[in-house]
Amino acid sequence: MSEERKIRVLVAKPGLDGHERGARVVAYGLRDEGFEVVYTGLRQTPDQIAVAALQEDVDVVGLSILSGAHVSLSRKVIERLKDQGADDILLVVGGVIPEKDIPTLKEIGVGAVFTSGTSIPMIAEYIRSEIRSDGGG
Repeated sequence: MSEERKIRVLVAKPGLDGHERGARVVAYGLRDEGFEVVYTGLRQTPDQIAVAALQEDVDVVGLSILSGAHVSLSRKVIERLKDQGADDILLVVGGVIPEKDIPTLKEIGVGAVFTSGTSIPMIAEYIRSEIRSDGGG
């Protein structure tokens, strides 16, 4: 029986937000759930995130945003991924996201929004179900 390829997730901190504890918790938690996780570190530009996603051949990009710029940063990452022909990569966003902004994020192409306090197993199950239904993983 061949071993199934692990789902690859890039966790990124776009913009000027310097708080990375949540991103690290998610990165380690997803690793413990069996994912291959790449963490890009702080203050990544949308271009750097899209390039890293391609270089690392990831299935998912997870943006951790606490700065309040979640809509504009998510939009820019989605545009950069499309520019690179990688708009099949699932984009999820987590952090301090007001409920009123979630519909806008979904409209621009974000697959899911995980607000503060979302459990790692819940994030992992969403990613697994989306990647499986997409034929990846």
